[in-house]
Amino acid sequence: MRVGAFVLGAQFPGQGQGEALERAVSTAQAAEEAGLADVWLAEHHFVSYGVCPSAVTLAALLLGRTRHIGVGTAVSVLPNAHPVALGEQTALLHLLSQGRFTLGVGRGGPWVDLEVFGGGLKAFEEGFPEALDLLLRWLREPRVGADGERYRFREVQVVPRPDAAGPSAGFAADGPARGADGGPGAGPGVVVACTSPGTVRLAAERLLPMLLGMHCGDEDKADMTRLWRRTALEAGHPPEVVEAAAGRHVSAGVVQVGDSFEEARRLLTKTMPGWLREGLGQHVTVDGRPRPMRDPNGYTELLCELHPVGTPRLCAERLAATAERTGIERFALLVEGTGDRDATLRNVHRLAGEVLPLLG
Repeated sequence: MRVGAFVLGAQFPGQGQGEALERAVSTAQAAEEAGLADVWLAEHHFVSYGVCPSAVTLAALLLGRTRHIGVGTAVSVLPNAHPVALGEQTALLHLLSQGRFTLGVGRGGPWVDLEVFGGGLKAFEEGFPEALDLLLRWLREPRVGADGERYRFREVQVVPRPDAAGPSAGFAADGPARGADGGPGAGPGVVVACTSPGTVRLAAERLLPMLLGMHCGDEDKADMTRLWRRTALEAGHPPEVVEAAAGRHVSAGVVQVGDSFEEARRLLTKTMPGWLREGLGQHVTVDGRPRPMRDPNGYTELLCELHPVGTPRLCAERLAATAERTGIERFALLVEGTGDRDATLRNVHRLAGEVLPLLG
């Protein structure tokens, strides 16, 4: 089982944006010190729900400040970025970190981001497959050109090649550190955030592992992994290759370790609803469509029931149960639900020091 921290750079009510970002950096460094496998970084625009607007930029900083831990984006919003630019950044981070970087990409939402960055609603509703395929070609081929609906350009050379080896290996200070998906020669790992059957099929056809959200329970995640596996096999991928890729699915969740379930639940229900209400309430749709929003109190209670919240023993049991029900053994767990820096760092160390040993 591979357990990592999920960091949003969440700005809780009454906090400054710099405070949220400092907590994000400190959390990632604490995750490496404690021995967690990965840290996953979210990207949001124009809302205090998360104040990191560029997950790859924050990933670059953290890869430079750490030596062993895997660093991934969860996710980089593809309709807001040019696939080639994102591919170049991915190759650079992959090579200079000796393979510790994993690129997570997603469709995002119908937010005003699409207006600001110029993609428009069509990039969200129809353009994701074209953008994803161009990104994958950039990460896999020596030369790339495009003649699609949104992206058209003459063939150019891919520099740097993400499968290159050489002097870049020396930038990782402590020897053959590797992330979840191999070293420089293997190419960077890519995962796709999936919230609908259509995106599940899209990922499966391309044999890309899924990142499944914290709002989903085990039953929904199990359904999605079955659909992914069935679609991948129907696409003609060899069964052994399908199983290897399925082993890289990631389940997002929330973790809060306490001396009792009630203590851990109380910590989250005290702080998370205010953050959710304020942060999610700032989303603006690009076309004025109605914007449904979860009840912050009810959503917090749901997260406490679905995920490893409680004593170390209960947290370990819930992680093991999710792995058994879904087949997913990689986790990205939100650790900053209290909104407090010191409490977040204690949560990271308790997860690594008290929960993970119980998982064997």
